[in-house]
Amino acid sequence: MPDPAFRTLLYRYFFFAWLYRDASRGNLLERAAAWRHNKAHAHWLLTYMRRWLWCAAVLYGLGGMVEVVLGWTGASAFFYVPSALSVTVNAVIAASWLGLKAMPAPL
Repeated sequence: MPDPAFRTLLYRYFFFAWLYRDASRGNLLERAAAWRHNKAHAHWLLTYMRRWLWCAAVLYGLGGMVEVVLGWTGASAFFYVPSALSVTVNAVIAASWLGLKAMPAPL
């Protein structure tokens, strides 16, 4: 089996949708199996949250450095905007993790 392409690895490093199954499709047994699969893989969401947190911190630091050291306030937005967007991605990941940990299985 050939190794996946770099862009595939990069996508899998930052986005977790490939790891989970759709629990809204299929019959009752298939949906229950997908729910159990997703609950069993919920611990990976914390890893993705950590990755996005580091990205937010690094991008925010780079934005601050560009703004303070170089004095390029307009160019610092190039780093600040993705940093702010990564905070929203972390909020989605946290809601997903809490949902998988706290919610009962759907019927």
